[in-house]
Amino acid sequence: MQSTDWPDHHSRMLCELHAKGLSYAEIARTLNAQFGTAYTRNATLGRGKRIGLAAPATRAARPEPRAMAAAGTSRRSPDANARPAALPRPAKPDRRVELRSVGISPRLLSLDQLAPDDCRYPYGGDRDGDPITFCGHRRQPGSCYCAPHHQLTRTPPEETAVRPAGPLILRLVAAA
Repeated sequence: MQSTDWPDHHSRMLCELHAKGLSYAEIARTLNAQFGTAYTRNATLGRGKRIGLAAPATRAARPEPRAMAAAGTSRRSPDANARPAALPRPAKPDRRVELRSVGISPRLLSLDQLAPDDCRYPYGGDRDGDPITFCGHRRQPGSCYCAPHHQLTRTPPEETAVRPAGPLILRLVAAA
């Protein structure tokens, strides 16, 4: 592991090379060749950040992703270590997803207040510090939800094709 205390002349050379627009990998190679050191790209990047340098002034533009080959054709790159082309990102939906709700007044019980046969449909936890509570009504046999929440959690077949899949973010609010 390299020491974080670089000699002053190494730091000055880092600043000069950075001002010329070299990448941190190129800076590391130049420093290593000139001073006989073993700095890595990440070491020079970290040192650059600590002394207040931003990203290199000029960066080459990223190449555009290549189009995917037609289905059924297989083209192998001669380089076994070549990265595959980036997949196009799905388009964002044009309309907002409308949330469904049920006409039930939840008991808003905490997890430790729930009985084994109570509905575990969650409420709250949308903002930081917002407690998560649960419905608490008698649950439907074979489900962890009451009848209205059981129906709410089942996606109707006609919505399955048009509803885009989104990221799922889980976070632990409180540990027991």
